[in-house]
Amino acid sequence: MLTWLNEPAEWAGDAADLTLVTAKGSDFWRTTFYGFTRDNGHCLLSPVSGDFSASLTVTADYAELYDQAGMMLRIGAQYWIKAGIEYTDGLMHFSTVVTNGISDWSVIPLPEATPQTPVSIRITRHDDAVRIQFHLGDGHWQMARLSPFPADAATIGPMACTPERAGLKVHFRDFTIGPAISRALHD
Repeated sequence: MLTWLNEPAEWAGDAADLTLVTAKGSDFWRTTFYGFTRDNGHCLLSPVSGDFSASLTVTADYAELYDQAGMMLRIGAQYWIKAGIEYTDGLMHFSTVVTNGISDWSVIPLPEATPQTPVSIRITRHDDAVRIQFHLGDGHWQMARLSPFPADAATIGPMACTPERAGLKVHFRDFTIGPAISRALHD
């Protein structure tokens, strides 16, 4: 069962094919560097427990600083991971924020990507570790992050936010949750 955290005013569809439009000032962040806490981004979340892999594909009209869309894994306001595309410095980046009381941020520049480039994201949990991967339509999964994360019951699903503006139109497709992929990191 999917439930909204901060339901956007405009959305349509379901996990297989979802479109939403972001609200102004929507974001997920806790304290680090900027000194503020925001927990008002948009997520459509499904419960998960144990080991799993979840994936989806996203496209959006990224154009403004910090426009972002991807996937959220969440235990609560203090423990979450968001991973996906973030537009910063005039370029799409694969971005991961891991929050354990406070947020960190890492990015991988994607100079070959355009807003029309579909980006697939996969989050896998094995015990108390989470692997975050992505690909740009070529089917080759690239690891972006391996992070500790509590093995507690959580929720996961599509996420989007725009800290600096309103109106980012995001399209998610093929959101699935299933058994965890192999633990092999190098295949």
